[in-house]
Amino acid sequence: MPRLHSPHWLALSLLTLATLAAVAADSDAPASSIRPADLEDRTRILASDRFEGRAPGSRGEELTVQHLAESFQSLGLQPGGRNGSWFQEVPLVGIRSLVLATTSRNGARESWAFPQDFVAWSPRMQPQIHVEASELVFVGYGVVAPEYQWNDFKDADLRGKTLVMLVNDPPIPDPKDPSKLDPTFFRGNAMTYYGRWTYKFEIAAAKGAAAALVIHETGPAGYPYFVVINSWGRENFDLASPRGNADKLAVAGWLSLDRARQLCAAAGHDLATLKQRALQPDFRPIPLGIQIDLNVTNTLREVRSRNVAALLPGQHPERKKEFVVYSAHWDGLGIDDRLPGDKIFNGALDNATGVAVLLEIAEAYARLPSAPDRSVLFLALTAEEQGLLGARYYAEFPLHPLARTLANINMDGANVAGRRADVGVIGYGQSTLEDLLLQAALTQGRSVRPEAEPEKGGFFRSDHFEFSKVGVPSLYLDSASDEILGQPPGYGKKRREEYRENDYHKVTDEMKPWWNFEGAAEDARLLFEVGRQVANRSTWPAWKPGSEFKARREAILREATAATP
Repeated sequence: MPRLHSPHWLALSLLTLATLAAVAADSDAPASSIRPADLEDRTRILASDRFEGRAPGSRGEELTVQHLAESFQSLGLQPGGRNGSWFQEVPLVGIRSLVLATTSRNGARESWAFPQDFVAWSPRMQPQIHVEASELVFVGYGVVAPEYQWNDFKDADLRGKTLVMLVNDPPIPDPKDPSKLDPTFFRGNAMTYYGRWTYKFEIAAAKGAAAALVIHETGPAGYPYFVVINSWGRENFDLASPRGNADKLAVAGWLSLDRARQLCAAAGHDLATLKQRALQPDFRPIPLGIQIDLNVTNTLREVRSRNVAALLPGQHPERKKEFVVYSAHWDGLGIDDRLPGDKIFNGALDNATGVAVLLEIAEAYARLPSAPDRSVLFLALTAEEQGLLGARYYAEFPLHPLARTLANINMDGANVAGRRADVGVIGYGQSTLEDLLLQAALTQGRSVRPEAEPEKGGFFRSDHFEFSKVGVPSLYLDSASDEILGQPPGYGKKRREEYRENDYHKVTDEMKPWWNFEGAAEDARLLFEVGRQVANRSTWPAWKPGSEFKARREAILREATAATP
């Protein structure tokens, strides 16, 4: 999509300048409290060794959530949890899986090495899991998408099998220009939910498979293989389940690209050729003629983790029962004692910066001369790194009804490269919150654009997605940009790629001397103003036509209306 510098947007700016000037003047005083130096200070504290990497279920969690509760209290906000508490308890199960994998073909057996060949775990809450002599079946991208007349499984019986799957969506070439992707299939170069590993494990379980292994490739996955090792190669978490996750796969995991190539070659296939076959709508699952044994020993522990909730009550007699929710995940990856040297995943960019923005926006609201009409809830969420678990739990057990939750504004990472002339939206085109963002951006002399890398699937990788799934309009800014004011061309892209390659989900995600919080402060002021507008306007944000979340929102509102006496 083009950047929004068209005459249409110029006309909009001319039509709304007077209104925007009044808005800016009204909100300038509290918004000006959001300062780069304060964001930097808050980030430095949260990213320090004091919090031990902020892992759920650790001493680092206890230190982190207490610090956040004290911070919210110091701002003059009210506890947002149940019964006057700052917390919403989130019941988790910690699962540390030791997986032994052995393949056999024509009597020859081969053991796989962890983590060089694979990273796998069992989500089932039981100490021993055995998958024996399960046939490996290549199922392409593992997608069933009726809207695209796409079904990788056809009528194959996959019960008890181990599925080998490609990551991301099928990249269908555009028949008009084979150098590009067909925009009529899977949104072209923008990842859909069908491309996410979460979907692939869900559909494999629905097909009755025993296990599923996703082939890792850095480009389509959006991150290098070391991220797989650091993210899933240690203790994993899941929401506590009455059935112990018996409905999930016995084993889920990733294959390294080298092991995937070797596996296909052992079966008499070439992986590159299989990938080409998987781009055809008539693709059918291909049995590889190889069996796999997966023997899992799980070490389990119950974890009572916490979301931290702070509330600014609204002032309107009726609208104060309605809510705007700001969110950022507080958790990181903790400590890995197996590592030499530095063992702490400080998570400075991911997500000490996002929590710093959350706290600064909360302070700006607390400084308002009078509270907005609607109430504002600030949520610091747990276990995002484990699959958006804190947000998922909130969506299932909300502190306030979803039918009265107007919007979620989410912060995951912040722009630490410097000021930008534009602001990006992840999942651009979804809701009318973007229209409010544009109005606020115009007061800063900035434009609005789609995210820089839609193929990375960012819309499905942070907490706002759980709010979206239950129908709440959400907004999540892209903290990356190619161009940074006052820097050489491509500076933003260079820093983004450096972070992804060198720091993402590594112990090196620490504050850097070159970080510049001026852009983060500008973005935070925008998010403050968008939420403030939602909290005061008579009209509610809405999903735009074509959004897959629109029907869900309408259903929730209908149900709430029907239930009202």
